[in-house]
Amino acid sequence: MARRKAVQPQIDLVDAFSEFSRFKNIDRTTLMGVLEDVFRTMVRKDYGSDENFEIIVNVDKGDIQGFREREVVEDFELEDETRQIPLSEALLVDPDYEVGDVLAEEINFLTFGRKMVQTAKQTLTQKIRDLEKQGVVDQYKEMIGTIIVGEVYQVWRNEILVLHEGAELILPKSEQIPKDRFRKGDTLRAVVLDVNMRNNNPRIIISRAAPLFLEKLFEQEVPEIFDGLINIRGIVREPGERAKVAVESYDDRIDPVGACVGMKGSRIHGIVRELRNENIDVISYTTNNVLYIQRALSPAKITSIKLDDEEGLAKVFLKPDQISLAIGKSGLNIKLAGKLTNYQIDVLREQEPGDEEDIELDEFDDEIDPWIIEELKRIGCDTARNVLDLSASELLRRTDLEEEIIEHVIAVLKAEFEED
Repeated sequence: MARRKAVQPQIDLVDAFSEFSRFKNIDRTTLMGVLEDVFRTMVRKDYGSDENFEIIVNVDKGDIQGFREREVVEDFELEDETRQIPLSEALLVDPDYEVGDVLAEEINFLTFGRKMVQTAKQTLTQKIRDLEKQGVVDQYKEMIGTIIVGEVYQVWRNEILVLHEGAELILPKSEQIPKDRFRKGDTLRAVVLDVNMRNNNPRIIISRAAPLFLEKLFEQEVPEIFDGLINIRGIVREPGERAKVAVESYDDRIDPVGACVGMKGSRIHGIVRELRNENIDVISYTTNNVLYIQRALSPAKITSIKLDDEEGLAKVFLKPDQISLAIGKSGLNIKLAGKLTNYQIDVLREQEPGDEEDIELDEFDDEIDPWIIEELKRIGCDTARNVLDLSASELLRRTDLEEEIIEHVIAVLKAEFEED
């Protein structure tokens, strides 16, 4: 049976490591484990091993004790002074000791030397700080998808630093709405998007440009979404410009679009203001792909749609006065509709009796580079007359093409019809 020998008052954590009192986010069990690990390291450095040592941490009292256990052996049988103690020495501690007993002798950590204690203090402080950082990461990982309200405390060219409950959050340029203008001290709302550790420091990314931010704003403003009566089936955005939100209701008595918009737009107006007047189209989701595409291209009125489900293509036919509505400003309407429905949407003018013959743009690939044709298709111009119906200035504004290229394209297309 082991008997312990107390030799002096123990090292006081409150005195030696007074700064620990500020580490409030670390649970008691974890702190005890860290303290024990640091002091075992001290023991290994001084004695070469910690196998026969017991470290007892009392966080509540702010002290720590260490005991070295050694087996009592006959004096002439002593082989390892670290693990064994001769009987003659054990008897000086207690005359009742016998060979085979275990003597637990208390360690005086203060005798380890000032340098070692200082090193242990620095090591412990660093480990506690690492635990605090990991605690911040764990806390915000649970908050991914949550809207936070923080204070801007630094505005840089490529990112904005935001304070939230003492933690530093990052709003990168790519996650800002282009129309955002914040100054130091401003309050902003954003959604927690990603949390990780970089260079041993927490990196918490927030976003105002992600579809997730718009989704969470709807949850805040529309009780039926928060309660699960209305479900958001899809969101696509061009931050600060336009967004499309597809919703469906699990209750036949609830109009999902009307509930999201609110009386006279009361619910959606707050979201629009938060997103710098982003134009938000709320549509009713349906499994009917033709109807879904038709709704996604609103406010344009569709004449007919031909689907190729295998290729994911949709040819949409409209009257001439509806084409520009379907395409939208800078091609945004058709672009977002395509993302929402997962179809590549081609806008075509409805052929009416008496209309002139039209030619697919692909037929001109010997005179017009394919990448130019693709750029024209991107804005809904699939045929020669689609292109010629737009002025050169309008084509220049809607596409990424240079003026010389547009003039060349127009000349080629006009020449084809003049030959006819």
